[in-house]
Amino acid sequence: MAQPPGDTMPHRGVKICGLTEEAGFDACVEHGADWIGFVFFERSPRNITPQQADRLSRRHVGGPKRVGLFVHPDDDALARVLDGVKLDILQLYASPERALALSQRLGVPVWLSQPVSSRAELPTGCLVDRLLIEPKPPAQATRPGGNAQKLDWSMLHGWHPPFPWMLAGGLNPENVEEAVTLTGAPAVDVSSGVESAPGVKSPEAIKRFIQNAWKPHFSV
Repeated sequence: MAQPPGDTMPHRGVKICGLTEEAGFDACVEHGADWIGFVFFERSPRNITPQQADRLSRRHVGGPKRVGLFVHPDDDALARVLDGVKLDILQLYASPERALALSQRLGVPVWLSQPVSSRAELPTGCLVDRLLIEPKPPAQATRPGGNAQKLDWSMLHGWHPPFPWMLAGGLNPENVEEAVTLTGAPAVDVSSGVESAPGVKSPEAIKRFIQNAWKPHFSV
């Protein structure tokens, strides 16, 4: 498989996903999140409209890169969102071929979610700018991600892919330092792990998550 065209965003960092309200957004800015995620998927408790995302994004010029999460979106759905809010990155649940085609057509960096359940399923190549490694959802799940499942971190020990990647799934302020230490993840993604209620972020949890995620990197 072809190697990525080059992720222009930092390879190391923290993404806080599923922002819906001002306090969570402001905490991401204040405490130095590298990316913030807006979810455009109706089944998610963190679903947001392009207009709501735009109003939040306009609270602060610059700062974290804005990531839009989509689940198998059609062209019309993507166009509606991109017409309503400026996004720096698209994060997709889609086939690698679809993700690559969108990246080439839209000229926007694309991340692809890669659910896995064993080491044998870890990818060996990447067609886009970054892969998100996360656990496969349970059979009864109504969403492909955001189910607060924790990946078996041991399967990532010694895995050093030649492309940018990010660890997601079941992370929180209490376990993220261990997760980064055991997996060597250059970047991490959290959503429900920093919430006080579904879709409502805790500013204090965001602060602690970011601080703890960076501890292993500061020690090397």
